[in-house]
Amino acid sequence: QVQLVESGGGLVQAGGSLRLSCAASGRTFSTYAMGWLRQAPGKERNVVAAISRSGGNTYYADSVKGRFTISKDNAKNTAFLQMNSLKPEDTAVYYCAAVSKLSDVVPGKYDYWGQGTQVTVSS
Repeated sequence: QVQLVESGGGLVQAGGSLRLSCAASGRTFSTYAMGWLRQAPGKERNVVAAISRSGGNTYYADSVKGRFTISKDNAKNTAFLQMNSLKPEDTAVYYCAAVSKLSDVVPGKYDYWGQGTQVTVSS
């Protein structure tokens, strides 16, 4: 089992940047594929980026391609989401999620979730 704690959210102006971090407990972080999902008020929670256990494979939603970068540091038990050129429509609660994987694939669903961190982008 793994516990996830997000940090790095906040208020930023449109065009600005934020870096979200997701610290994971446990000694098997390298076996977990990770994802960042977001949920805006009144909307469903959707994946914005995902990464395989090794970090070698990634997925991005069309809405964030070219602006967001997901990464994973297995030595530090931490995943990151670098968000550049932020837009007001990026405003949401961002969740880190994890799932144990035997192969190096981008996950489609998750077993473990963080508590979420608020990102607000002002126009």
